[in-house]
Amino acid sequence: MIVSQLINTSFPSLNISDKPSFALQLMDDYDVLHLPVLSEDKFVGLVSKDDMLDAMDADLHLSNPDLLKKVFIGQDEHFLAALKLIAEHELSILPVISSQMELMGIILTKAFLKGMSTFLGNDDKGAVIVLETDKRNFSFGELSRLVETNDAYITQLNTYTEASTGLVVITIKINKIEVSDIVATFQRYDYVVRHFYGEEEYANELKENYQHLLSYLNM
Repeated sequence: MIVSQLINTSFPSLNISDKPSFALQLMDDYDVLHLPVLSEDKFVGLVSKDDMLDAMDADLHLSNPDLLKKVFIGQDEHFLAALKLIAEHELSILPVISSQMELMGIILTKAFLKGMSTFLGNDDKGAVIVLETDKRNFSFGELSRLVETNDAYITQLNTYTEASTGLVVITIKINKIEVSDIVATFQRYDYVVRHFYGEEEYANELKENYQHLLSYLNM
């Protein structure tokens, strides 16, 4: 998925001659904390609500370069690059710019999160297993093979290296809800299963609650 697939082209922008009070009103109207600023139809920066409040107190104008953040992305970039910028700068919107610095539109963070959820397959039925292993032992091929030996397959896989331990933490989604056999297989092959979320977790919780109820009734 690339940025051009996520663009909102009907969102308002500011002109460099606009006042901070107008910018604040527009942010409130559209329920965002940032807006792009244009000068002669060219993108010149992104302003934030906090900076606009400070600008009003200091009687500053949008033309002040200290107010304009040069944060934007090209329309042909991968969506993960957009995610990185949104997270780094805590953005409510991300301007999308052409090679001529024209504003093509914006990525609205709220809508972007919905797109991310679809990309990650959160609407698809399946269990999630979180594993840990050493970097040298990580093999996607082996993970896939172990899952397939249990008549299932991986529909999503994400990894990160844990800073405190140096371990690779692997989150996989399986096309099955009942994953006790898969969990047992991973454990046999020396993978540490940190968490798993499937039918058996729900069943175990029901069983535990039932046992608590019986204990209470027998008091």
